[in-house]
Amino acid sequence: MTPEDLVEIELIKRLKYRYMRCLDQKLWDELETCFTANATAKYSGGVYSAEGRDAIIEFCRNSMGATTFLSSHRVHHPEIDLIGANDATGTWALEDVVILTDLGINVQGAAFYTDRYVKIDGTWLIAHTGYLRTYEELMPRASVKGLKVTADFWITGGRSTLG
Repeated sequence: MTPEDLVEIELIKRLKYRYMRCLDQKLWDELETCFTANATAKYSGGVYSAEGRDAIIEFCRNSMGATTFLSSHRVHHPEIDLIGANDATGTWALEDVVILTDLGINVQGAAFYTDRYVKIDGTWLIAHTGYLRTYEELMPRASVKGLKVTADFWITGGRSTLG
């Protein structure tokens, strides 16, 4: 592995981190810049899939766009392989928490993303992304006495209401 390879791997890491940030902050226009035009996605083992950048963004917007959908997606332990000058693959560990305030449910889980990346005009983009769940669990929020959201990016501007 060369120093140049390490730079390319770091650029791919930054792409994946940007993808996650855009999901959680509902930055759909910026999320669009993460994908090739003909990208594909298969989430939750293919239960949810989309073909093409526009379809992926539409899926994300429709499934995660409500301000009652609060999420935290964290990826780590990247295993990135450069296949060529303009192709790479990656496997990432995912841990996520979703709070569905309108349904009174918390969802948490873990998965492994499997991605394919291509470099177009000097920029790495996601050509395919998808994950298989290791586990997923639901918890009714009412089952935890006193549980409440005290900071919300959309309602409180991300500020805590505790102090």
